[in-house]
Amino acid sequence: MIRSELVQKIAAKHPDLTPREVEAIVSTFFDEITDRLARGGRVEIRGFGAFSTRARDARTGRNPRTGETVDVDAKRVPYFKPGKEMRARLNV
Repeated sequence: MIRSELVQKIAAKHPDLTPREVEAIVSTFFDEITDRLARGGRVEIRGFGAFSTRARDARTGRNPRTGETVDVDAKRVPYFKPGKEMRARLNV
C-alpha cells in the first residue's frame, strides 16, 4: 500500500472528512514519527509495533558497478519491530 491508497481508504471510512483533511492527518502522523526518530527517540504503537533507530558503524564498501572500494560513513537507520498482535495476525 502506498500513501495515496492509505489516504483514500481512510477518506472512504470517514466520509465526514475531506480528502485534504485526511492527507493532513496522515502527513502529521508520519512527520511526528520521523521527528521523534530524528531526535533519537522511539515510537511505540500498541498492537502494531515500535519504530526506533539503530547505529551502523563506518565501513569500507564496494561500488557494484566498478568494483572500486568506497568509504561508507557511520549512520543511523530506521528499524521497525512488529508487535505481538501484528505477528499473530500475520501467522494465522
